[in-house]
Amino acid sequence: MSYSYVSCLLLFTSLFSPYLNRLNATTAMNRRDMIKMAALGAGAMLIPNEAYSYFLDKPAFTKADFGPNFKWGVATAAYQIEGAYQEDGKGVSIWDTFSNKKKNIKTGENGNVACDFYHRYPEDIAMIKAMNMQVNRFSIAWTRILPNGTGEVNQKGIDFYHKIIDRTLELGLEPWITCYHWDLPQALQDKGGWANRESVEWFNNFVDIITKAYGDKVKNWMVLNEPMAFIGVGYLLGMHAPGYMSFKKFYAATHHAALAQAEGARVIRANVKDANVGTTFSCSAITPKTNAPKHIKAAAKMDALLNRLFIEPAVGMGYPLDGWSKLKGILKHVKEGDMEKLKFQYDFIGIQNYTRVMVKHSLWPPIIWANQVKPKKLVGPEDITDMGWEVYPEGIHQVLKKFAAYPGIDKIYVTENGAAFPDTVEAGQVHDTKRIQFFKDYLAQVLRAKKEGVNIQGYFVWTLMDNFEWAEGYMPRFGLVHVDFETQKRTMKDSGLWFKEFLK
Repeated sequence: MSYSYVSCLLLFTSLFSPYLNRLNATTAMNRRDMIKMAALGAGAMLIPNEAYSYFLDKPAFTKADFGPNFKWGVATAAYQIEGAYQEDGKGVSIWDTFSNKKKNIKTGENGNVACDFYHRYPEDIAMIKAMNMQVNRFSIAWTRILPNGTGEVNQKGIDFYHKIIDRTLELGLEPWITCYHWDLPQALQDKGGWANRESVEWFNNFVDIITKAYGDKVKNWMVLNEPMAFIGVGYLLGMHAPGYMSFKKFYAATHHAALAQAEGARVIRANVKDANVGTTFSCSAITPKTNAPKHIKAAAKMDALLNRLFIEPAVGMGYPLDGWSKLKGILKHVKEGDMEKLKFQYDFIGIQNYTRVMVKHSLWPPIIWANQVKPKKLVGPEDITDMGWEVYPEGIHQVLKKFAAYPGIDKIYVTENGAAFPDTVEAGQVHDTKRIQFFKDYLAQVLRAKKEGVNIQGYFVWTLMDNFEWAEGYMPRFGLVHVDFETQKRTMKDSGLWFKEFLK
């Protein structure tokens, strides 16, 4: 493997920065007062003495290296932060149903209150500004707009997102809307959900309403958030709402979500003048355990399922049956003209990466005959997040290069990237050193891909604040802001302060 000069420099710096820091200790001491003053601001805390080392340990890049038009932001999802699940006419979503059933959530919790963003949005959006971010990426809860999924529009829901957008614009931030972030109305799930072909029309209707409501204020739109995640984990593995374990439902839901992705994009394009239309994909670097043919074949199956399943139909390549022949079950749901309808020329795609997946041939699970090598067998506990994911910065470089190579892909944004680590509040502060290092290492790889010619236009952190992490409950903390879920008190973590300093 060859590395560019810049990549070698970044690698050298990351390896030897502890030693360089010791040599620069005296200089760092002289700069402390200046750094302390820079850390003060709306929602920010004073950087304590013990935190100086990793604030002064500058990465081998600056904001300017990413270019003057590069967008920096944070991403959130309605169900994970809003709460107020029965307030102001909101209907019931599949996640309201799923999280309120026993044993579905590891911690026994639900998203009924979450971060109470519904009532606290003015201060929460202000924290985005305080960190010197530019973009507020958020999603719209389908059931706030259409409590029953279709039919009568809930004006209070429409009004709520106008408030979100207006507050965002008031602070000089850009609103980026995700149309669907996993919270299908339960009334539509009762009719089959995404496994019902009518879901394409249901979704088109929803997108039509919200684009007409907000299109004069919002120009940046994402159709779906990670279709492979909400279809795969919700319809095949049964671990997320609606909780099915069915190949039959998975095949149908996959095709209908892929159709909805393209059809929804066409609705946005028609309704919003000068729209910047994209969609987002979860993706991981896939590597075989060894070069043995059985492991390479297993990795190809996993790649087809996790990475290729939704992007390739969108660019006109069809479903990746060459990677895993079992996916041919999708074809029974394809009607005449569908393959053409799956295609859409997006203005950008969003890449969402957290880790890699090393794959081995395995007798379990059957059918796919492939399984993941557990991260604890690859790295030490210090390199595994609270989600059980390996910290693997090289992976984001690999997926950026992979997706940029598809035909018709112009611009790419990293629309999610982040890490969950155990955080504690000490004297009113959260010293999340591992998260800061995570961002330094992953951003170095994003910059590496950009310098190698990938047209990366922005980077959005997952996530603004600790929230309801789906089936994991409130235990994993991804936020730049700590949330005490008993009191709803917000505390900006050192990682939030790091971005504030880096982006000023």
